[in-house]
Amino acid sequence: MQLHGWIIYNGSLPGKKFLDFAEWIQRAAIRKGGTATIYKNSELLSYLNTENLSLLKDERVPLPNYVLFADKDVYLARQLELLGLRVFNRAEAIAVSDDKIATYQQLAIKKLPIPRTIIAPKTFFSEEPTESVMQTAVDTFGFPMIVKEAFGSFGQQVYLIETKEQLLHRLQQIDGKPYMFQEFISTSYGKDLRLHVVGNHVVAAMRRQAVNDFRANVSAGGSMEAYKPSEYETKIAVAATKAIGADFAGVDLLFGPDQSPIICEINSNAHIRNIYDCTNINVADYIIDYIYKSCGDNGGK
Repeated sequence: MQLHGWIIYNGSLPGKKFLDFAEWIQRAAIRKGGTATIYKNSELLSYLNTENLSLLKDERVPLPNYVLFADKDVYLARQLELLGLRVFNRAEAIAVSDDKIATYQQLAIKKLPIPRTIIAPKTFFSEEPTESVMQTAVDTFGFPMIVKEAFGSFGQQVYLIETKEQLLHRLQQIDGKPYMFQEFISTSYGKDLRLHVVGNHVVAAMRRQAVNDFRANVSAGGSMEAYKPSEYETKIAVAATKAIGADFAGVDLLFGPDQSPIICEINSNAHIRNIYDCTNINVADYIIDYIYKSCGDNGGK
């Protein structure tokens, strides 16, 4: 079976890691015997009118058999779905993954292990953080605690707070953005696991370790080593991916007090170069195999 896919990434972001991910997927599709075209999201504009919805593109270019959506442009992903295309990952999964509060809510309803969390109330005007809300967080978690913005990448927008003065200062800086308070998992200081899930399987995993940071992200200077996850860690990572409706994802696990896994984050567009450098496993091949199987089962578009 030969399929043609579109791989969509955001060309407005700095650096080449986003294009790099798209190119890894493209090469995997070619190895599979198919073809794939890479587009920036700005090259496929969604168009709506009273009669229909469509894409503003060269009319001679046919729609693909599938779309690998390596971006967070949920509106474009949803437009493609409305046009009848199978999008990996789906728009809803991307939206939930991008919003850490929504992610934790989906994990909580599935009774999966997460840090204890308080969601900050939404505000519309710039104002001092509510004293009662801050005090509730302090009474619940004590110090240190984590303040985490709902939207952020590469370990940014996550803050370790050790005093009430730091807490007030940080909340003043966040000012109106959605965020949450969380317990600090001290047993996972500077270390975590990244498990790459495709379908029902963990296809690659690594352990990450920071030198002088509570976060273990490699992009923030952490080191990495190949890791063989336990049966339970694998089960949790697959269940977390399914909880947000994703076909594939990078799941970050913290080490709980008894070393049991606690879900930190789910990335619907996890980059795969680091895991390859660490394990010599090309996750792109597994993703393309999964897409081909899914399209075959469903007759393509």
